Amino acid sequence: MTKTQLLSTAIVAASLFGASQAAMAYEAGDILVRGDVAKTSPEGDDDNAISNEKGFIGSVGYMVHDKFAVSLGGGEEFEHTYKAGEPGDSFERQPFDLMAQFYPLGGLDARVQPYAGIGANYTRFSNESAGLNLDNTWAPKGELGVDLIITDYLSLNGFASYTDLDVDYSANGDSGELDLDPVTVGGGVTFNF
Repeated sequence: MTKTQLLSTAIVAASLFGASQAAMAYEAGDILVRGDVAKTSPEGDDDNAISNEKGFIGSVGYMVHDKFAVSLGGGEEFEHTYKAGEPGDSFERQPFDLMAQFYPLGGLDARVQPYAGIGANYTRFSNESAGLNLDNTWAPKGELGVDLIITDYLSLNGFASYTDLDVDYSANGDSGELDLDPVTVGGGVTFNF
């Protein structure tokens, strides 16, 4: 192969790589669908320890601007054991989120797309042990994440989130506020349409 052919091949390869990078940028109008496996760890306290749980969560987002998106997410029911009071007390917690997300590299030719989000969480409680009652509640939520773009339509995703979740409860004639404050970390895939 001559130097001219080698140089021509390098130029074509570089331009194809540049074109593929441009196609991988997040832009206004994109729809982002995420599916993740996550571990959630409610805070509790020494007297009210609560077990960690793993499960699936997902979201659908819409890029309203190259750098801003809104997303609606939810997860399966996470079953937690409440280690205060009667042995074996448990409940299930199902989160739903509405988030505004900022993508600092949105619109740019970057394979790595970090993001930060802030929004509202609604948590539904169910299947509480006999005598335990937890009120469904709204709470503020924040998240940090990153997408590693693999193709025009597929990325790997990793994230961490925090929900400031204080829940009113009653248990066997006693009532108060349970400070759950779950930290959730996870990873999965993002589909971009």
